Amino acid sequence: QVQLQESGGGSVQSGGSLKLSCAASGDTRCMAWFRQAAGKEPEGVAAIDSDGNTAYADPVKGRFTISHDYAKNTLYLQMNSLKPEDTAMYYCAADEIRCDRSIRALGVMAVVPELKYRGHGTQVTVSS
Repeated sequence: QVQLQESGGGSVQSGGSLKLSCAASGDTRCMAWFRQAAGKEPEGVAAIDSDGNTAYADPVKGRFTISHDYAKNTLYLQMNSLKPEDTAMYYCAADEIRCDRSIRALGVMAVVPELKYRGHGTQVTVSS
């Protein structure tokens, strides 16, 4: 059983930065972040597999960076140049199986919200 706990959300102005953290317990092969804005469907943001390979959704490429500290089993999402459209609840997600093939086939935005485990989320609000 995998358990995930996010932290680090908050409110920032457009152009600002935030760093999200996700403390994980259990064995995972794929870890990721997805977000859900009010009234919208969840969308994948970024993913990293156990080899350190990363993938990003187009809207965040060049602005967000996903990383994983294996010693602490903690996942991070560094978010720079934030925009009002990044406002959403951000969730950490994980799975015991690799996700690199499915992401190459279907993309981060589609695959990540379907991963087996997810945390309770942390709110990110970006004001203009």
